[in-house]
Amino acid sequence: QVQLVESGGGMAQAGGSLKLSCAASGRTISTYAMGWFRQAPGKEREFVARISRGGSKYYADSVKGRFTISRDNAKNTVYLQMNSLKPEDTAVYYCAGDPRGSYSSKEKEYDYWGQGTQVTVSS
Repeated sequence: QVQLVESGGGMAQAGGSLKLSCAASGRTISTYAMGWFRQAPGKEREFVARISRGGSKYYADSVKGRFTISRDNAKNTVYLQMNSLKPEDTAVYYCAGDPRGSYSSKEKEYDYWGQGTQVTVSS
């Protein structure tokens, strides 16, 4: 069983930056595909970014060029660097792990989820 814990959320002004971390425990996630999702108030949870076991990356169009996903297997941690933040980035951000390495944008492919961290961007 894998436990995922997000941190690094908080408040930022438009144009600012935040870096989210997702620390895994219980098992190594080096062979997992990992993803970040977010859920804004009154909206469904949506895909943000994913990274394969080999380091390939893919982003939602809404964050492409502004957000960067990365992983440090030695630390069993995944990151999401968020730059040029916009008020529409306000949401609860979730880290998710896919042990099969499917490298998908679909929530159903991810077995393990963190509790989420709030990001609030003011204009």
